Order: sequence, then C-alpha cells, then structure tokens
Amino acid sequence: QVQLVESGGGLVQAGGSLRLSCAASGFTVSMYCVAWFRQAPEKEREFIGRINWSGGNTYYGDSMKDRFTISKDNGNTVYLQMNSLKPEDTAVYYCAAPTSYGKLLKGEFEYWGQGTQVTVSS
Repeated sequence: QVQLVESGGGLVQAGGSLRLSCAASGFTVSMYCVAWFRQAPEKEREFIGRINWSGGNTYYGDSMKDRFTISKDNGNTVYLQMNSLKPEDTAVYYCAAPTSYGKLLKGEFEYWGQGTQVTVSS
C-alpha cells in the first residue's frame, strides 16, 4: 500500500506562486510515477503532469508546462511549483500514482491523496 498526502495549498493573489507537496509513504517502490491533477467545481478533473518515480522524467499536459513545474527530492516527496497563478487555477489539487506504465496508459491510478485546495483571488 502507498499513502499520498498533499500539502501547501492555500489562498494566493493572482500573479503569485505556490508550491504543493505530495509526500509518499509505504510501498513506494511500487509506484510507476506520481501525477498531479486538479479539479475545479463543476469541471472535469484535469491532468497537470507527472514525474517518473525512477529516473525523474517529467511530462506535462497541454498548456501546463509554461507555468507548472514538477520535481522530486531525493526522498519520497514530489513537488508542484505553480507560478503566475490565475483565478482559473482555483481548484482542488491531487497527486496520484499508478503502479505500472500500462495502468498509467489506462488512466488507472491506484493511489490518491486527499487533495489540497488552491484558491487564487483576482
């Protein structure tokens, strides 16, 4: 089992920055990658990007790479750096992990964090 815990959300003014953390614990070697998603009220969940657990390669969703950066420390924490935030970035942000590349392709993420709220004021 893997546990994912997000932190770092909060209220920020437009144009500001936030860094979210996703702390992984448990059987982390089973994770293929850690991905970040967000979901705004009454909108579908949106893929932000992912970082491979082994190797650290990163991949981003369309239009995400210019303001969002995913990184990982030498331990079990993945970060989402968000810059030049806009009110439309307001959402609950989640980290999630699949256990294989095949499950990633299917969109099957076995492990999810509880989410952290990010609110961007205009």
